[in-house]
Amino acid sequence: MLKKFILIALLLKATATLAQSANTYQPTAENLAARQKFQDMKFGLFIHWGIYSELGDGEWVMNLKHIPYDNYKRLADFFYPQAFNAHEWVQFAKNAGMKYITITARHHDGFSMFGTKASPYNIVDATPYHKDPLMELAQECQKEGIELHFYYSLLDWGRKDYAFGSPIVDGKPVKGDWDSYINFMKAQLTELITKYPGVKGIWFDGDWERSDVNWHYDEIYGLIHKLNPAIMVGNNHHMEPKPGEDFQMFEKDLPGENNTGFSGKSKIGTLPLETCETINNSWGFNINDRSFKSSKQIINYLVNASGRNANFLLNIGPMPNGKIQSEFTDTMTLVGNWIKNNGQSIYGTRGSGIAPQPWGVVTQKDKQLYVHVLTMPQQPYIFIPGIKVNVKAASLLNDNTAVKYKQQPEGLFIYLNTVKADAYDTIIKLTI
Repeated sequence: MLKKFILIALLLKATATLAQSANTYQPTAENLAARQKFQDMKFGLFIHWGIYSELGDGEWVMNLKHIPYDNYKRLADFFYPQAFNAHEWVQFAKNAGMKYITITARHHDGFSMFGTKASPYNIVDATPYHKDPLMELAQECQKEGIELHFYYSLLDWGRKDYAFGSPIVDGKPVKGDWDSYINFMKAQLTELITKYPGVKGIWFDGDWERSDVNWHYDEIYGLIHKLNPAIMVGNNHHMEPKPGEDFQMFEKDLPGENNTGFSGKSKIGTLPLETCETINNSWGFNINDRSFKSSKQIINYLVNASGRNANFLLNIGPMPNGKIQSEFTDTMTLVGNWIKNNGQSIYGTRGSGIAPQPWGVVTQKDKQLYVHVLTMPQQPYIFIPGIKVNVKAASLLNDNTAVKYKQQPEGLFIYLNTVKADAYDTIIKLTI
C-alpha cells in the first residue's frame, strides 16, 4: 500500500511539473531573436502541395468527395513531379519579395511529402519519384537566404491510431490508439527538425477537428524547443495563443477581423502575428479555380497586414508536376517590382499603434512613419488621429516631394491637393 501511495504521489508530481512547465514557457534568447526576425520579414510564401494535387480539386478532395482511404492512397503510385525544381520555387519567392517559405510537410490526408522512417506512406518510399523535394527545398532555401517553415497537420483522415470520426472520451479517441499517434507525430517532428537544414518554424493545423482531445502540447512543444530552442511554434487552432507557442496566426482574416468565421475566438495576444490567404480561392491546386487575386489586391493585403503589425503568408498550390502556374508567376512579378520600390515601408516595420482608417494604415520603423493611402478620400485630405509625437517633415516615398500637413492636438491633417494617387498605394513618409 505504501509503494502504491508513493507511486501515485510521484505521478501526480510529474503531471504537475509538466503542467507547470507548459504554463511557464520562457522563450530563449535565440527564440526571441527569431521572433524579431520573423516580424522583420513581413512577407512569406505558403505552399500546399501533395498527392491531392493530382486530382486538381484542392487539398480537401479526399474528404469532400468521400474517397475511401485505400482508394485515395493509390494516388501515390503515380505521383511523379518530374518538373519540380527547388531553385525555381525559391527564386519565385525571392522575386516576389518574400523572405520565408512555409510548405506542407504533411497534410490532413496523412501523406508525408518528405522521407520519413515513421511511415512508409511518404514521397520517397510510396511513389515512383523516390526523391525528397523538401530536402532539396531546405538546401536551396539555406543557400539563398530564405527561411523555411514546415506546415504539419495534427489531423489525419486515414491512420487507424488517429481514428478519424471516433468519439472522444477522457481526451482520447475511443476507437484509436492515441499514445501511438502522439508518438508518431513526435518521431516525424524530430526528423523534420534534426534532418532538414535551416528549419525555423513549425506551423500546426487541424487542432479544431478535435477541440476536446488531449493533444499533449506540453510534450510536443517541449520536444520542439528542446531540439532547437530557436524554432518558432504556431498553431492554427483559431483560439488565443496557448502556452509554448511563439507566434499567432489568423486564417484568411486580418488580425482583429472575423469575416470568415474562423477568428471569432482568436483573441489577439502579445506574440508576433501572421495572416494567411490564398492567391485564388484554393489552398491546393484546383484546375477550375480562376478567381485569381490581382497584384493590387495582394499588395493591399500585405500593406493592411503590416499596418496591423502582422506578417502576410500568401498561399499557392503548385501543379502536380511541380510547376507553378503562369498566372501566379505573372502576378507575383508585379508584386515583386512594387516591393523593390516600396519595401522600406514594409520590411522591418511594426504597427504604429494607429488604428486602421477608412483610407488605409500606418506602419513605423525607427523615426519614420509610413502613411499608406490605399483608398483616396473624397475630401482633399486625410486625418490621422492620436499622433502625439512631433512630425518634422512629410514627403512622398516615391520621389521625396514635400507634402503639406498640419499637426493639431487631436491629430495630423495631411493635404492631398497636389498629390498624385499611386495605382497601388500612395505612401507618405513622416519624419518624427
